[in-house]
Amino acid sequence: MPHVEGVVLKKYRHLIWDWNGTLLDDAWLCREIMNGQLRRRSLPTISQERYEAVFDFPVERYYRTVGFDWQKESFAEAGTEFIVEYEKRKGECRLQTGARELLQRLGTEGITQAVLSAYSHSSLEGFLGHFGIRGHFRSVAGHRDHYAAGKVEQGLEMLKELHVRPEDTLLIGDTTHDAEVARAMGVECFLIPCGHNSRDRLERCGFPVVAGLGDLLAG
Repeated sequence: MPHVEGVVLKKYRHLIWDWNGTLLDDAWLCREIMNGQLRRRSLPTISQERYEAVFDFPVERYYRTVGFDWQKESFAEAGTEFIVEYEKRKGECRLQTGARELLQRLGTEGITQAVLSAYSHSSLEGFLGHFGIRGHFRSVAGHRDHYAAGKVEQGLEMLKELHVRPEDTLLIGDTTHDAEVARAMGVECFLIPCGHNSRDRLERCGFPVVAGLGDLLAG
């Protein structure tokens, strides 16, 4: 995929960020919690490589891939178990390297920003406030629940509410689902292999892959 220089961002008027794995470094925590769930069910745990290869949206499909059996329990039960532990431990997470600096720079260059996430909306708003970065975003859209079914619908609604043209908009994310969302919205997309999906999977999506947020700060 083509190398992406920081100056490329200046061609866009609006930037939409994914949160988990893109601005927030939390893939390690999600993997730890999942492995705890798998051990409690006497199922094989997953390595970082395996996690990045199978994590997907809707998350229910990913749970089945790693061995959950919905004849023994419901996805609602397993998903709630995960999010309860995640909410207890999320304070251990930090922003990705370069995230804070990049958000500040884009603001000074007149590029408006938003967050589009499958994370629950109320928790997302609280977490952005925790890091002191909520003010960088013109709009924040999270999911109405914590089951992470996807975010295409929220993305399309965001474009309408913000009154921005798709051709002037860039989405930055860390999963193949972010590529799917960008295509559904008709916007450009940069993918970063710093979160929940591997570089190999991202490179097959057909969008530019950036090594990290630091690359977007360059130039």
